[in-house]
Amino acid sequence: MAEANPLSVPDGATGVLVLANGDVVWGRGFGAEGQAVGEVCFHTAMTGYQEIMTDPSFAGQIINFTFPHIGNVGANPDDVEAEDPHALGMIVREDVTEPSNFRAVERLDAWMKAHDRIGLAGIDTRALTRRIRVGGAPNGVIAHSASGDFDVPLLLEMARAWPGLEGMDLAITVSCETHFGWKDGVWRLGPGYSKVTESHTSSEKPPHVVAVDYGSKRNIFRNLVKAGAEVTVLPATATFEQVMSFAPDGFFLSNGPGDPAATAEYAVPVIQAMLETGKPLFGICLGHQLLALAVGARTSKMFQGHRGANHPVKRLSDGAVEITSMNHGFAVLSESLPANARETHVSLFDGSNAGFELTDKPAFAVQYHPEASPGPQDSLYLFEKFVGMLRDSAK
Repeated sequence: MAEANPLSVPDGATGVLVLANGDVVWGRGFGAEGQAVGEVCFHTAMTGYQEIMTDPSFAGQIINFTFPHIGNVGANPDDVEAEDPHALGMIVREDVTEPSNFRAVERLDAWMKAHDRIGLAGIDTRALTRRIRVGGAPNGVIAHSASGDFDVPLLLEMARAWPGLEGMDLAITVSCETHFGWKDGVWRLGPGYSKVTESHTSSEKPPHVVAVDYGSKRNIFRNLVKAGAEVTVLPATATFEQVMSFAPDGFFLSNGPGDPAATAEYAVPVIQAMLETGKPLFGICLGHQLLALAVGARTSKMFQGHRGANHPVKRLSDGAVEITSMNHGFAVLSESLPANARETHVSLFDGSNAGFELTDKPAFAVQYHPEASPGPQDSLYLFEKFVGMLRDSAK
């Protein structure tokens, strides 16, 4: 990687990544023109780039994809986890090609441009991944200019001035603005997304779960519906009184971006009140971290984070290994879990906490993403487990 120098723009370079330490990586820009500053992280999934780009958990981040052929299946309106992308941009090895998939409706680069997101191609993404693994996830600026005109010193100043994700509450910026009921079930080839009436297999009234949206992925709600729940979604800042006004049988805490300790300032008192009701509670990713903070545990910023669709997690109850999808840059410190919190899952990559349950309350959470979007489906059983707890509680 070259030192920052405004006179060293290579011929044909229309995109650049400038890191806060002064490293400059030149490439070919695609998608929208402009610049964006955030944390640069790597993602190891081989599929699901649309789901990754639209995952609200990636707000404030620039995604370096280790798989070289990103964009070859195009883009479509179904494979999204939010209305618009939340990741700031993507870095890829090969140029985006014409799509080769019967579900594609447009090229990935056109989709990126339409959603004002920057892409950078022609990068040695594995070298960049190694740099992140050795030095940690850096702050950086991704920029695209069709004319090749870049003010590198200014971009470097932007990268160095950005405060980083630690201490930053981003959940409030990506959460829904008002409550709504979720109706779609999971996607199937042919009919597409099912509806509530198709997804519920029982004639009995479905249990009602209130989901707090800290930056949720749609497929979580789809799987709750598939498992048999009625879902009402509330904003991240909803009060306990607002939550209870919907008469829930239980509570769900969603994934989301940013530092859980910052979001905890307004989220933890509500979660603690939820726990006092004795109703079932399930948390995923940021929701897992917030539940941990609510019972007195601690979280910390990870050196490089976990982001991929092939992360092995050991289930401590029986020793089974689940291959999971992960996306987090903060972790619950296992040693800080209180006596009434039992660790249920651990990462086999680094031994970090990947799940726990309370022994005195019907509450549990996992750090990984069981909704498999993108990723394997080893952990879908957790939705059935939670909805079963809701049914038992509602009796």
